[in-house]
Amino acid sequence: MIEIKRLSSTDADFQARLDALLAFEAAQDACVEQTVAGILSKVKAHGDAAVIEYTRRFDALRVHSMAELELSQNKLQQALSGLPPAQRQALEAAAARVRSYHLRQPLQSWQYEDENEETRGTMLGQKVTPLDRVGLYVPGGKASYPSSVLMNAIPARVAGVRELIMVVPTPAGENNPLVLAAAALAGVDRVFTIGGAQAVAALAYGTETIPQVDKIVGPGNAYVAAAKRRVFGVVGIDMVAGPSEILVICDGQTDPDWVAMDLFSQAEHDELAQSILICPDAAYLDRVAASLDALLPTMPRQRVIRAALENRGALIQVRDLDEACRIANRIAPEHLELSLVDAEAWVDKIQHAGAIFIGPYTSEALGDYCAGPNHVLPTSGSARFSSPLGVYDFQKRTSLIRVSQAGSKTLGRIAATLAYGEGLPAHARSAEYRVES
Repeated sequence: MIEIKRLSSTDADFQARLDALLAFEAAQDACVEQTVAGILSKVKAHGDAAVIEYTRRFDALRVHSMAELELSQNKLQQALSGLPPAQRQALEAAAARVRSYHLRQPLQSWQYEDENEETRGTMLGQKVTPLDRVGLYVPGGKASYPSSVLMNAIPARVAGVRELIMVVPTPAGENNPLVLAAAALAGVDRVFTIGGAQAVAALAYGTETIPQVDKIVGPGNAYVAAAKRRVFGVVGIDMVAGPSEILVICDGQTDPDWVAMDLFSQAEHDELAQSILICPDAAYLDRVAASLDALLPTMPRQRVIRAALENRGALIQVRDLDEACRIANRIAPEHLELSLVDAEAWVDKIQHAGAIFIGPYTSEALGDYCAGPNHVLPTSGSARFSSPLGVYDFQKRTSLIRVSQAGSKTLGRIAATLAYGEGLPAHARSAEYRVES
């Protein structure tokens, strides 16, 4: 029997118990941090030689040059061609849907002429340009994620990124054909079979073989996360994500086995994943609890699922669906399922969520693979202020300012007054020169 927490919004200690359930702070293991710092420093100083040394040590690859660690485009195409037909069709369908969705996202450049009489002729605007080069980190070995390749690479390509470099560890030389095939479909330019903090360092600082990128995206283990935190500022990063999360709001009308499996779908990621069900119907919560117990023995990752549900999972009874939505906004989950008969009517009640899955037929798993929107989502409550990965993460905005001669006199007086007030006379005089001319 799974000992999952049961909460009720009518309990006096509900808020305290909810806060305790949500509490999560990524542990920064001192040993991991020290190891990562050393690896970053060595790769920065010694480039290719350090990358080769760490790859030999950590991935048990007997290599002597970076050329042995780079996969050719021909190798990627061979992986794509060699897939079983059903796998290739699924991968191509997913890629097409992800591309179609992200083609609707690009930000646009714009500009306008100042209509104020005193500053007429002044133009203001915004220029949107893609990043030049992006690094994509993909977990490798037995735990391989072709879906992550699609979700990270395709938006970058749609944004217009000129070069996309992928790193993927291959412990003991183990390649995953689906990952390589996904790289071929997504248009990755270069692939290096390296991983860990050394791969992040190579992308961030550049080596003799691997050019420095502008941004690093993609998931990884604790060493990769620590490395991304440390190189942020030298390069951009997508995010340092916490454990996966799902929150289901249900009216009690969905098959309890469906909801139980949806909760499992995130719990199977790792022991710190969070799966929460909110429902006004106590009897339905009991039915879902029974489904959890009945279905768990059928799961290959049942040990991980049990640990996640008992560590950070919960079944929460609320007064009504309005209260369920208020609690959901407090949690700001990565994935939110509205498993409701009239789900559309409740979407506007949700302010904070990485992705909203509307209706009982919209399982979170569809969003992970093939629905179209990106599956790289904010976690640990950060959906309150951040958004899913998208085309806009691979573009940057540059302000455009062109001031006319007449405008420089009007704006110059304003700027000079404020600059003197801030104690910056050179700023003021720079503006006043145009006023006096």
